[in-house]
Amino acid sequence: MKIAVLGGSFNPIHVGHLVLADEVCSTLGYDRVLFIPAFVPPHKEMVGGFSARDRLEMTRLACEGDERFEAESCEIDRGGVSYTYDTICYLEEKYSSELEGKIGLIMGSDLLPGFHLWHKAKELSEKCQLILALRPDGGAKSSSSNKPKGDYANLDSNFDASREELFKGALHMDNPLLEISSTEIRTRIADGRSIRYLVPSLVFKYIRDMMEDNK
Repeated sequence: MKIAVLGGSFNPIHVGHLVLADEVCSTLGYDRVLFIPAFVPPHKEMVGGFSARDRLEMTRLACEGDERFEAESCEIDRGGVSYTYDTICYLEEKYSSELEGKIGLIMGSDLLPGFHLWHKAKELSEKCQLILALRPDGGAKSSSSNKPKGDYANLDSNFDASREELFKGALHMDNPLLEISSTEIRTRIADGRSIRYLVPSLVFKYIRDMMEDNK
């Protein structure tokens, strides 16, 4: 079985994440995409939004109905800072009897300039098949935007992945770009605006019910 990993805060998960996972399966031939919500992302401070358990539950709901997609709870179960290297090691052991080839690690273009700062980045680039996906530029920042941590706040905005040795052998996606972000969704929720159709229907219901309970 060919497995790819899509990590993130998923705060909350939205249809753009699912479109990207579908593209990885349909274009690159992966059998399963594991969606892995981070407990504490190493590279950014999460602003507002949902608890770790809510983010995990929404990710599970988003994966329902597509046997190629699965929510993996290992980073939230592990707690602490969520290092991708540790996660890949865990998954290699968990799926050792059925894994075909290297695990695919899906990375949005926004993450590439800071990849060299990741925990054991060189080992990670050798251990995984890196899959580089296009991401929208994110548009204007708001009070709901996540804040980069430390050295991640001072990255080269003109970064060229083709010149970076860590991305040698990476697969480059030409995936559809949907102008949707978790930041935008959190902002719309805070402003009382609709998020219907920006998130999967079961996730929309989960958020709606949560808001009703909090009234």
